[in-house]
Amino acid sequence: MDYYDILINVLSSTIRLSIPLIFTALAGLFSERAGVFDIGLEGKMLGAAFAAACVAYITDSAWLGLVAGILCSVALSLVHGFASITNRGNQIISGVAINFFIAGITIVLGQAWFGQGGRTPQLSPASRFSPIALPGADVMREVPIIGPLYSNVISGNNILTYLAFLAVPLSWWILFRTRFGLRLRAVGENPGAVDTAGISVSWLRYRAVMCAGILCGFSGTYLAIAQSAAFIKDMSAGKGYIALAALVFAKWKPVPVMFACLLFGFLDALANFMQGKQVPLIGAVPVQIFQALPYILTCILLAGFIGVATPPKAGGVPYTKER
Repeated sequence: MDYYDILINVLSSTIRLSIPLIFTALAGLFSERAGVFDIGLEGKMLGAAFAAACVAYITDSAWLGLVAGILCSVALSLVHGFASITNRGNQIISGVAINFFIAGITIVLGQAWFGQGGRTPQLSPASRFSPIALPGADVMREVPIIGPLYSNVISGNNILTYLAFLAVPLSWWILFRTRFGLRLRAVGENPGAVDTAGISVSWLRYRAVMCAGILCGFSGTYLAIAQSAAFIKDMSAGKGYIALAALVFAKWKPVPVMFACLLFGFLDALANFMQGKQVPLIGAVPVQIFQALPYILTCILLAGFIGVATPPKAGGVPYTKER
């Protein structure tokens, strides 16, 4: 295998591993731009993955699985909204509580319903989102350089992959070119001014967390019935926290969020590729070191090595209407 083939394989893996991060980071973008910090992205993703896998297995339909994943994630978002918006509770505690609850309840329900140690049965091909061959992929395969790139990296992905990249410009347009986006960003910066203009701060924030729930639903569904063929306990594996790190790294902007997620996906793909490989001048390196690379980068970014990343001014602060 020559170096170009290795590069193509790593890039293809990078795309696949970045998709749940892109969906989840965009979810956090909507929520945090509205002033609601959402540590519960991890739990929403995991809950959506479990719901999607269960419904897809029962109905033998990937699309119904997607609907179930979105509904589960939106329901969890509404719980978070009820705790942190309506009752003005601590947003961090609410999100962490969702993470712990989902991590436990998915194992309990999975064991009770399927008796497979907290996982769901293997899904049939009809229950999953299959790869899509783009026009001309077979013909382009033999073309030097661009052929393998088109056939193996751009083509051959499932529909959720293309929706993830479409969600990036769509999120930018919603946040920066629509009235809803303007109000959403305003409520994250100065909710008092929004309230003075006669706009409901609570309703705007609820809509923001519901948008986050929808995107987390796509993310969890991708994990369970697109990237994998079943739900496995704790299959989110900290991706919600990595997505939050990518969001901070990108300074709460949609396009930089995508590139940050691709960076994390590349490190994950590189870790998978380097397992069992010899590193020049070093020799065999324990696989755990490569597996830790995405998490090491997360710690580095969150430690403040990216310069000043200023969150929305009203982020994490419950809004109390002045009388």
